[in-house]
Amino acid sequence: MNKKKKLHIKKDDTVKVLSGNFKGSTAKVLKVYPAKNKALLEGINMVTKHVKPSAQNPEGGRNEQEAPIHVSNLMVVDPATGEPTRVGKKANDSGKMQRYSKKTGEFIK
Repeated sequence: MNKKKKLHIKKDDTVKVLSGNFKGSTAKVLKVYPAKNKALLEGINMVTKHVKPSAQNPEGGRNEQEAPIHVSNLMVVDPATGEPTRVGKKANDSGKMQRYSKKTGEFIK
């Protein structure tokens, strides 16, 4: 029963944030967490993480890092037009299933 979930977002996609504090901003996807339905975006949803002093970091301190955002709040940006679009799957010329933009019908890498 360990089926891998399929998401409409993949690593290195450019996405637009649809809701929340960062609504309207676009960013690149750094990592996707299919089990949690979340994605980590570059420079978006920054949080402060407190770090205890250690041998490698004797000072400790506070680090700014990205926190994951739920994929329902994200939409893939069409590379051809730069507009957010829904994503579908269809066979390309060689018969392999590939994602495509529902707005323009063009394949997404």
